[in-house]
Amino acid sequence: MLTALTGVHGDRADAVTVAGRTASYEELLGAARQVAADLAASGVPVFAVTATASLETVAAVVGALLAGVPCVPLPPDAGPAERGHILRDSGARTLEVDFARRSDRAPAPAAARTPDDPALILYTSGTTGAPKGVVLSSAAITADLDALAEAWQWSAEDTLVHGLPLFHVHGLVLGVLGALRTGSRLVHTGRPTPEAYAAAGGSLYFGVPTVWSRIAREPHAAAALSGARLLVSGSAALPAPVFRDIEGASGHRIVERYGMTETLITVSGRAGGDLPPGTVGTPLPGITTRIAAEDGAEIGELQLTGPTLFSGYLGRPEATAAAYTEDGWFRTGDIAAVGEQDGVHRIVGRASTDMIKSGGYRIGAGEIENALLDHPRVREAAVVGVPDADLGQRIVAFVVAEGVTGAELTDFVAAHLSVHKRPREVRFVEAVPRNAMGKPQKRLLLEEPSGKA
Repeated sequence: MLTALTGVHGDRADAVTVAGRTASYEELLGAARQVAADLAASGVPVFAVTATASLETVAAVVGALLAGVPCVPLPPDAGPAERGHILRDSGARTLEVDFARRSDRAPAPAAARTPDDPALILYTSGTTGAPKGVVLSSAAITADLDALAEAWQWSAEDTLVHGLPLFHVHGLVLGVLGALRTGSRLVHTGRPTPEAYAAAGGSLYFGVPTVWSRIAREPHAAAALSGARLLVSGSAALPAPVFRDIEGASGHRIVERYGMTETLITVSGRAGGDLPPGTVGTPLPGITTRIAAEDGAEIGELQLTGPTLFSGYLGRPEATAAAYTEDGWFRTGDIAAVGEQDGVHRIVGRASTDMIKSGGYRIGAGEIENALLDHPRVREAAVVGVPDADLGQRIVAFVVAEGVTGAELTDFVAAHLSVHKRPREVRFVEAVPRNAMGKPQKRLLLEEPSGKA
């Protein structure tokens, strides 16, 4: 999996930089070998690492892969309850990792393993219950990284820049293992600030919408990315105004992609493509998708198959079985539409929170959110459907805005979209709560009091 560490791409002195600390491939490999030796000596069956933005985290994950021991990255800000649950559920143990300790010996061969054996166990966010362990094999990871390298023309000539958490697919699998697979130089900025991105001098940048929106608000930082080759956004929908602001300042149209912890990245725009904002491209090689829509509906649940899918939820065979249809397609739980002519996918939102059935219409919350964000006074927007005796569900918009009334925003949406898609209620909030990857936590909005229009 880790092509760069085999010497194929030479030994760059500045191969990996994390939060200002730099290491060569040789130094990283030495530290990872020491981790592998420690794991072998201790007999740890599953290895948990507190995934801080550090060279130690990179060495720990690589060392576990070398040793053939499944690795569980722990969120560094996890509270005692969450951390305890993950450790108990996975049976993982922690070991101290010191990047200065290095071995020049390859680890002893582990028990016979295949590419389908567990490589990483990543835990879901737990928004619908206790976090579940998603088991990913090296076969799934390599299939995904190779497909993305083709789609994004990602090679050893690139310098990848990002500042994303190292306990998620985006930051760890794409942002670290992807660099070690392609041989591209990696610069992890520690924190994903506009200033850090602007100063990094990369050719390829990864970010979530929160990162890109902050960069868009700093035109000098966005302009500094003009020398890059490709900007990529994922993990949540990118607001159209942010897309346009980044394009205006940098000259780049951000490429959006779609994926989940359980599937890795399955749909993406391509390098050199020209897709409009709000679309995530077409399936990667080997991935097949379909839309399970009710008769006459243009949108429905996105379902897919392919080599990048997870091996299952750890210790939860019932949950694993429930994630698939009877004929073997993975149910993403996301609502999407696919262009009839070009096959381009557009993600509307989650079936549980973003599919609104109001007055007989099926409405995607994301479309309304984008319309609201086009208003110059609106900084953030989240739209939900709440029970309504007359409509079934009424559309409620939570917005962060100043100098505008709810009635004005309702009229603004009605003028841009169909009238039946207008919010029936606008609630003003100080901020839209988000998780570590920038995804709105809409259930929290419904639990907290807020100002009505």
